[in-house]
Amino acid sequence: MERPSNEGLDLNLPISAFDPSRAAEKPRHRPVPGFPIVAMYRDLLRQAYSAMRHDLRRTLLTMAGMAWGIATVVLLLSYGNGFGKAIETIFQSFGATAVGIFPGRTSQQAGGNKAGVQIRFTNDDLELLRNNVPLSRHVVRMLQKDSTVQNNNRSFTFPVMGLDPSIQAIWNLDIAEGRFLDDADNMQHGLYAVIASEARDKLFSGMPAVGESIRIDGVTFEVIGVGAPRMQEGDNDNNRVIYIPYNSMDVVKDNHYLDGIWMDSAGLDHDRLEKTIRDTLATAHNFKPDDHRAVFVFDAQKQLSQFGIITMALKVLLAFIGTVTLGIGGVGLMNIMLVSVTQRTREIGVEKALGARRHDILFQFLAEAMVITAAGGLLGIVLSYAVSILAGRITFYSALAKHAEAADIRLIVSPMILLVATSILAVVGIISGMVPALRAANLDPIEALRYE
Repeated sequence: MERPSNEGLDLNLPISAFDPSRAAEKPRHRPVPGFPIVAMYRDLLRQAYSAMRHDLRRTLLTMAGMAWGIATVVLLLSYGNGFGKAIETIFQSFGATAVGIFPGRTSQQAGGNKAGVQIRFTNDDLELLRNNVPLSRHVVRMLQKDSTVQNNNRSFTFPVMGLDPSIQAIWNLDIAEGRFLDDADNMQHGLYAVIASEARDKLFSGMPAVGESIRIDGVTFEVIGVGAPRMQEGDNDNNRVIYIPYNSMDVVKDNHYLDGIWMDSAGLDHDRLEKTIRDTLATAHNFKPDDHRAVFVFDAQKQLSQFGIITMALKVLLAFIGTVTLGIGGVGLMNIMLVSVTQRTREIGVEKALGARRHDILFQFLAEAMVITAAGGLLGIVLSYAVSILAGRITFYSALAKHAEAADIRLIVSPMILLVATSILAVVGIISGMVPALRAANLDPIEALRYE
């Protein structure tokens, strides 16, 4: 008997096409790919959460240890950040880009001249520096003399400085009342003066000073401004200075020779800047450029860079101390997780007997450790914010100088600090959780079922 041929039939038709009784059945939905895996990991996370709730006291104590560690890391890094900001504030208050050039004596023979020749600056040197140092924005002459300053029957000896008006930008001088010197005052040899805050207090005893007259070595000057208080260490005269136009200094002191030159630099290569200054002045005054005693160059930005290296070293040290502290919390987490693995050995054996694979057990215990780490980390970050707000200002430079509260240390919790601290926390948490998780994953199911 011949078998019926399949020729002419469409074998791709659904079964309902051949079986009318199944035509009314609704098509079955295919399972979503990966859904069982998601459900499995969800169950594993639920088991980890149940295990943590089972011994809540132990879990909370472990979280507290991690919170203390991450808070220590954040606060130590914040202190280092605040220290760096305080140093920058100190330099900013005196002019962070200021460069001072002062004449000295030669210490080497040069061009037939013996060592010990006195270097004297004149207005020609000012023009040389303006033409040869392209990165300088302002170049200012300076003369200084300790003079007798009088207001009625009050008489004091204050440092009087003859300066070009651009010194305000270089030294970052703030004015509390009135105005500072300008180019017109300087060109007209105007007898005008700007007095610092402490000089105003001594000369006027709290009375208005702007518009009044003072006598400097017997010469009458009109007060046109009062400087804002500046940071002042010990017996420093920053707040007792009298500023007058450089061209008006000739009534107090011969201004043919300069006591110094100040400039500010917009460039970043300060070694090159100093070399240009020395080369220019060495050619003009016939001394060797490497003779550092002939001309003294003070570069505030260079000093700030050196302090920046110290600040970075301090931050690294504080980060290391914080990491060690957090590591101690990580050891506590590892110890607790190892105890948990020991207590749940039989449970692990049952899970493996029911088909749990090695990486399932690994994920279960690692997830438990990471949840504890994350919860402790979040609590620690909140704690560090609270401490930084409550601590407020930590005395630093104000212990050494007057009017220096702005240069005290403030705990600054920046996003970068949080990123660094969170990275350290993640590494510690993974290492601390991985060891117990590997131990649980490597347990032999038969031996685990026998464990009592």
